Amino acid sequence: MKHFSIVVPTCNRPESLKRLLSALADLEYPAERFEVIVVDDGGRFPLGPIIQDCRERLNTVLLRQPMTGPAGARNFGAANAGGRNLAFIDDDCRPASGWLQALERVLDESQSAVCGGRVMNGLIGNPYSAASQFLMDYLYEHYSPLTTPGAFFTTNNLAVARSEFLEMGAFDPELRFGEDRDFCYRWAMRGGRFRFVPEAVVWHFNDLRLSSFIRLHFQYGGGTASFRSRARIKHLDRVRINPPSWYLKLILSGVRTRRDLSGVVLSLLLASSQAANTAGFLWQRLSDLAARASSRTGGSALE
Repeated sequence: MKHFSIVVPTCNRPESLKRLLSALADLEYPAERFEVIVVDDGGRFPLGPIIQDCRERLNTVLLRQPMTGPAGARNFGAANAGGRNLAFIDDDCRPASGWLQALERVLDESQSAVCGGRVMNGLIGNPYSAASQFLMDYLYEHYSPLTTPGAFFTTNNLAVARSEFLEMGAFDPELRFGEDRDFCYRWAMRGGRFRFVPEAVVWHFNDLRLSSFIRLHFQYGGGTASFRSRARIKHLDRVRINPPSWYLKLILSGVRTRRDLSGVVLSLLLASSQAANTAGFLWQRLSDLAARASSRTGGSALE
């Protein structure tokens, strides 16, 4: 049995996937001890040639499915994986050479733990990408799954034993955004442990512009609303909402950590991200309420 199965969902980003596979082939980890499961989630580009080009250096399996979203793609990969442990990464990421070694060390020490590594921005000159990663770093520091139920490790750098992942019911495929938060919350509710592995580094090349930055955080807000709705359906305890002071500290952390114009820009982007997040949250809640009202009236409200 392989020690690791690395699961990569992908959709219409062949060049990003090619760069990721090249980085995985350069890992300082015995090639015979891991496999890479690439799940083509309804993409329109043929990935066979890309997989074939790296097969001499990398044990790679290509799976295809109709588009279901990243959660469903990750579940499909995990269900077909042969490794004892699962390591999840995204196609717009590249791991440091010691990534799997660091995850292996902690998983061997802490059985029955969800491990999350450190994610770093790979586009230093992009202020939108930098702001998004700064936000995630702030979350890890001030809202960590090690101490706070409802906090989470992101699925672009997360590892867990395959048997326990499947026993937990895997990711919720109904969630387009927030499936990592949902999984970590269910894990926490059953008393599962978490380990942060800062040595397991993944670089994230999330090439954002202002419009895509706002859209991304709007979608994150919608994902939070959907996560809370799904938690209620699953009869899980309600997740505590942070007080306004927590968000104010987040926004001001830009100017507090950078005493120049870049800090002002960062704080403005953080404020914009939270405004977009709130708008997405409210939009999703209103959509859910409208859908429930429609179902109670047999759809007549929309006819």
